[in-house]
Amino acid sequence: MQDHAAAPPRNEIVRLIELLNQGRLAEAIAHGEDLARRYRPSPPLYNMLGSANIQANRRAEATKWFVKALEIIPDDTDTLYNLGITSQELGRKTDAIECFRRILRIKPELSQVRALKLLLQAHICDWDELARETEALATLGMEGGIVSPFTMLPLEDHPERHRIRSERYSAKLFGQPPLPPPERPAAEPARLRIGYFSAEIRNHPVARLIARILELHDRSRFEVHVYSYGPVLEDEMRGRIMAAADIFRDVPGLAEHDIAELARRDGIDVAIDLTGHTSYSRSGLFACRPAPVQISYLGYPGTIGAPCIDYIVADRTIIPDDQTRFYSEAPIYLPHVYQAQDDQAEIADPAPSRASLGLPERGFVFCGINNGYKIQPRLYDIWMRLLGAVEGSVLWLLRSNPWAEQNLRRQAAARGVDPDRIVFADWKPHADYLAQFRQADLFLDSFVYNAGATASNALWAGLPVVTRMGTGYPARMAGSLLNAIGLPDLVTTSDEDYERLALDLATSPDRLDGIRARLAANRTTMPLFDSPLFTRHLEEAYRLAYRRWLGGGQPVPIDIADLRGAA
Repeated sequence: MQDHAAAPPRNEIVRLIELLNQGRLAEAIAHGEDLARRYRPSPPLYNMLGSANIQANRRAEATKWFVKALEIIPDDTDTLYNLGITSQELGRKTDAIECFRRILRIKPELSQVRALKLLLQAHICDWDELARETEALATLGMEGGIVSPFTMLPLEDHPERHRIRSERYSAKLFGQPPLPPPERPAAEPARLRIGYFSAEIRNHPVARLIARILELHDRSRFEVHVYSYGPVLEDEMRGRIMAAADIFRDVPGLAEHDIAELARRDGIDVAIDLTGHTSYSRSGLFACRPAPVQISYLGYPGTIGAPCIDYIVADRTIIPDDQTRFYSEAPIYLPHVYQAQDDQAEIADPAPSRASLGLPERGFVFCGINNGYKIQPRLYDIWMRLLGAVEGSVLWLLRSNPWAEQNLRRQAAARGVDPDRIVFADWKPHADYLAQFRQADLFLDSFVYNAGATASNALWAGLPVVTRMGTGYPARMAGSLLNAIGLPDLVTTSDEDYERLALDLATSPDRLDGIRARLAANRTTMPLFDSPLFTRHLEEAYRLAYRRWLGGGQPVPIDIADLRGAA
């Protein structure tokens, strides 16, 4: 029976909710679609159908239901938010920005929406709009509503504000009661159980950096558990990590409290949060205390701002002594470098030709292959001046989305540079991606948020990196890498010195050749790519942090001794 004039009956809506709560998504969607056909338009029903389709990983279908709901109530901010987030996940960045704009016209006080809009505008390199919001940065997430801390990392190098935002965010969202404290054993176990928790067990930079460490852990002293709570994507990196773990658990459907209880039953001694405040974050599970010692590492370049995280893995370049106040965690200082590496990462051979990459056969190639949201106007000003000063040179960037590509070409023209001198690299399999760096001459790092894993990829492929070190963790990552590979002379501390060094290297072939030769020699002799040594340092960090807990001590900064040459 159809009654297009009547609202869906309450008992039918209750049935839909029950199906959703039971996780019976296919039945829920079929039932909801039947109600939508039989009864008059209902924005609440459409929103439930949109949410159900998101849970079923059918985001394109979800957007159709949110759009139908907005046709009836155009200014419903909840529906606009749902549509904005779903559009963002589908890569429809400008559609998402427009949704967030519409929300802010209605409720300008919604800090989280403003932060999301700003980050998306950074993704498409819409610097004009970002400039109009400059004043908002100083207070966004600092007062009023909370914001996701990651959204602000690429927008300003201000670690004090990053800590305050993280603390406010964590206090609001991580209120789960902890499990009863574990009983301290009489002695340290012969094998510590290490639990790695991540949303990115797939072809992702964090997985690529940590996989080799999981393989190298000393099984006579450590048992390796991996808890994966992100999307399940069957790819080579996921398979590698599954093979490297002693125990691998897929837990995307479990509540945070249930994941913590599972880790307790597994007897985890040290828990490592590899995700932090990034996509698919489940950092709230650490408020439940799955392990007596809890450490933030690698996935989030900053403080979590929560008392449940005891330590953060760092080095003294990443977190100098005078900056520890910007971190709620106690730093564990590794002796050389904070970032894990894969000393067996395959580089395709032979490297692709310049012509196949869209690069000129002759001419200097400045490489900035990195996420577009890390490029800021003052950095781009420098890059354009370098192109102007080095005849026949090109700037090689990453093709991330069509709006960024269009805006970057337009911004080049506005600075008097032929847009055709901006070349965009396509996404490639990892071995080919690494090989392409061998066709560039110099990697130019970004300022506020360094290249991080990309910079280490460039160095592994033999491409020198010039960086400008800032104040906070994200702005110091490449400096840490360069120090650990014996190239501190490529680390600058001002815009002027960065530009001067890049220009000097681009116009002094002998000097650049000398740096390339040093990099090639240091690649196998310096600590940066010594994965076995790094693993031993990380294992010592876990041991010392656990021993401090075992002895009843509170977390304090820990220095790990250099184990080079130790038996």
